[in-house]
Amino acid sequence: MKFLDQAKVYVRSGDGGAGCVSFRREKFIEFGGPDGGNGGRGGDVWIECVDGLNTLIDYRYQQHFKAKKGEHGMGANRTGARGTDVVLKVPAGTQVLDEFEETILADLTEVGQKLKLLEGGNGGFGNAEFKTSTNQAPRRANPGLEGQERYIWLRLKLIADAGLVGLPNAGKSTFLSATTAAKPKIADYPFTTLHPGLGVVRVDGREFVLADIPGLIEGAHEGAGLGDRFLGHVERCRVLLHLVDGTCEHAGKAYKTVRQELLAYGGGLEDRVEIVALSKIDSLTPELLKQQKERLQRAAKKKPLLLSSQSGKGIPEALRALLAVIDESREAEKASTKKKEWQPL
Repeated sequence: MKFLDQAKVYVRSGDGGAGCVSFRREKFIEFGGPDGGNGGRGGDVWIECVDGLNTLIDYRYQQHFKAKKGEHGMGANRTGARGTDVVLKVPAGTQVLDEFEETILADLTEVGQKLKLLEGGNGGFGNAEFKTSTNQAPRRANPGLEGQERYIWLRLKLIADAGLVGLPNAGKSTFLSATTAAKPKIADYPFTTLHPGLGVVRVDGREFVLADIPGLIEGAHEGAGLGDRFLGHVERCRVLLHLVDGTCEHAGKAYKTVRQELLAYGGGLEDRVEIVALSKIDSLTPELLKQQKERLQRAAKKKPLLLSSQSGKGIPEALRALLAVIDESREAEKASTKKKEWQPL
């Protein structure tokens, strides 16, 4: 299944049904009068966060969604049927933006969240609504109100506890495959990963979700390589694991290149808690390992972890470091939520 994380969609709510002009005329019935019913209300447009979806691929093949119109009113004071609603179903982590991608209309992060995007038009009044003591036989009815319409953008940002960042071929996909049941594509050429991937990590009887995104290169924020659009999938992460290839020419420069792209992208990623690790250490001589470690430590201003996804060396330590930050972030979030709760005086 193709991974699609952005789609432009046209939505329109239903028009209201028209009111009816009708008079009661029955044999042997002495009193007649107006009995035209009101029109039915048009259908609404909803968006709902559901379980079982992890991509917006459904909106690749259908981009127009229209709710049903309300039925017209009928004689004998019969109101028209209400138009059927239309519901757009999206995965958790979907943002709804306006046509110009400037205003966030909704951010659906939990399964079950539902939001009304557009309201259907009201049905028109039938002539029974207009009868008065001085106008006992009105011959007028209202048309239904038109529905609303607009274009919206759906943008998916994966929800994960930790995210992997780094240059192409830094060992991110190999790390994901070594620590989770995910099966990402792994090869010895750049940009092997073309779409974000998720995996569930299990360590010390605990679990957390790890996200892998395509590699960044210098100038990614200007569109170089695959660009930096995929960084949106790690915006929600509590911690980032920055992998630096130990076999590259200069580990410090490689680290700074990615940090500059995170800063240029914004979105708070430059301030996210970061754990730095030197990968592929099983391919380095002791002298080169020491040199690359020192270069990376000077650039990152912190002691990097050393790991090898092939041999498994350093992997448990890296996972425990990620889990510690995740736990700390969750506790802080709980404490913040508790303070906001209303307390009686």
